[in-house]
Amino acid sequence: MNAFIGQWNTHESGIVTFPSGTQIRGRPIRYYKTSRDSPDHILILSSFYPRHPPEAEIRWIKWPDFCLPVNKLEARHALELTLERATYSRVDIACRGGVGRTGTALACIAILDGMDPVSALKFIRDTYHPRAAETPWQRRYISNFAPTPS
Repeated sequence: MNAFIGQWNTHESGIVTFPSGTQIRGRPIRYYKTSRDSPDHILILSSFYPRHPPEAEIRWIKWPDFCLPVNKLEARHALELTLERATYSRVDIACRGGVGRTGTALACIAILDGMDPVSALKFIRDTYHPRAAETPWQRRYISNFAPTPS
């Protein structure tokens, strides 16, 4: 575990501080090749499990580029677990480019943290990346994501 449990250096790019105060860092997977500031947990959103995974506890969700998670129930559980872990450890969410899938996942976590879908997407675009949730179906996924499963 890192020295500052659950908190990132807020001056670093990619850090999202949710209304509850929980912090999660979003980034492209390529950053782990050179980064020395490793998280405790990483949620990786990609078509394939990484060939050279970073040194951290990894949860992988099969989520093709520009698309939606293959198993939406599994993705929901992973997002809930990611939010919970972020309350006591450093957590990252990563995809290939660090924008579409990562932004979609961060917006869904904002919903789990108490925001409505429209506000969640705006919040993530304002605080993380202006193109977060790049595709119409990613935005629809956020719109249909409920704070509790139906």
